[in-house]
Amino acid sequence: MAATRATVAPYAATRTPLNSNQIKGFWAAWGGWCLDGMDAFIYSLVLVPALTELLPKSGIAATPANIGYYGSILFALFLAGWGMSMVWGPIADRFGRVKALMMTILMYSFFTLACGLVQNVYQLAILRVFCGIGLGGEQPIGGTFIAEEWPEDRRKMGAGYMHTGYYFGFFLAALANYVIGANYGWRWMFVLGGTPALLVGWIQSGVHESAAWKAKFENPAARPRMRDSFAALFSPRFSKRTMTMSLLFMVSIIGLWAGSIYVPTAITQIAVREGHTTLEAARLASYAGAVLALGTIIGCLLAPVIAERVGRRPAMAMYFVLMFIGIAFGFGQVFYMQNALVPFFVLIFVLGLGGANFALYTLWIPEQFTTECRGSAIGFTSSIGRFAGVAMVFLVGAGIQRYGSLGVPVAITALAFVIGVLVLPAAKETRGEPLPA
Repeated sequence: MAATRATVAPYAATRTPLNSNQIKGFWAAWGGWCLDGMDAFIYSLVLVPALTELLPKSGIAATPANIGYYGSILFALFLAGWGMSMVWGPIADRFGRVKALMMTILMYSFFTLACGLVQNVYQLAILRVFCGIGLGGEQPIGGTFIAEEWPEDRRKMGAGYMHTGYYFGFFLAALANYVIGANYGWRWMFVLGGTPALLVGWIQSGVHESAAWKAKFENPAARPRMRDSFAALFSPRFSKRTMTMSLLFMVSIIGLWAGSIYVPTAITQIAVREGHTTLEAARLASYAGAVLALGTIIGCLLAPVIAERVGRRPAMAMYFVLMFIGIAFGFGQVFYMQNALVPFFVLIFVLGLGGANFALYTLWIPEQFTTECRGSAIGFTSSIGRFAGVAMVFLVGAGIQRYGSLGVPVAITALAFVIGVLVLPAAKETRGEPLPA
């Protein structure tokens, strides 16, 4: 493993070949993250029809303002569950990346399937919390596995490749909504979201723990206790990195959950306002999801290349600027225009490119922490910001209800990226540094 961990020029002519475990482990992590993306985007696609049915059954009128408000509450509860998912990091540090990965997939699959059986909005709210706990753990664990298992000269591109999975999941969700949701109803979309559990059998059939984790902790007596791996994040060595990356991730979460996640609802409302039928609006929302996903996949593939050329901090600043443009102008201006569909689709693509900033975290955070606390670090920094995101989503929901539309309240959240750019100089630049042991 020492040879593969040597510092290698980022664009060497000859790449280190991947072994079977590196290949199969990558597809396990990518597949889990892909199905995570499908699961997460299913809810935004079925938000309007699901709440239109469930709110009256809960004694609440299904007005556009109430759909926006209660939809925001459900988003916030999902984020709270995702924040709780930081528990998976210490579990992965103690028991291994692969075992933790399988458990996260089983959890979110079961509770997503159960969402298709709910009879009121309160039942859906409870299940979305548990979905968030399971779903929020997959990316940190999968990203940790790839960072530790792939050779040094390939792990950075591996991070970009892996993160495309989430947005391929958007494609799957958009396609499913076009075929299943539009024809058979929102409940069958949640049933489809329960299928990732099938991936666990494939993972269990032959993916082994990462070489870096096995090298340090093959002896069970040497494995860190969960509380020790978590406590290391706040040691003098790592505390500044932990806080800075958590704050930056919080900025990105605000952009995702208070910005791009409203894209299907915005498209639906624009389409209906411009005279399209409900069925046409549902399909346009699917197209919007596909455009958003395409932009983000392109951004994910570019992220490692840009980060290697200009550095992690400048690359993140570029992605933050794209997010600001997509949210501020898309929701603050274009949403209210006549004939808004075409320009809104253009800004959806810009928003998708900016949304690839999450791929940079998959690359960047593992480079700042050692093996005994790496899973905890990725789990904590990618989860703690979601609690702040909960508050922001509630504020956006209240703003939508008070303002009477979602455009301006969502556009205001773009200010978070201004804060993000100001925080970036405090982050550790790791360009050119190997993954620490």
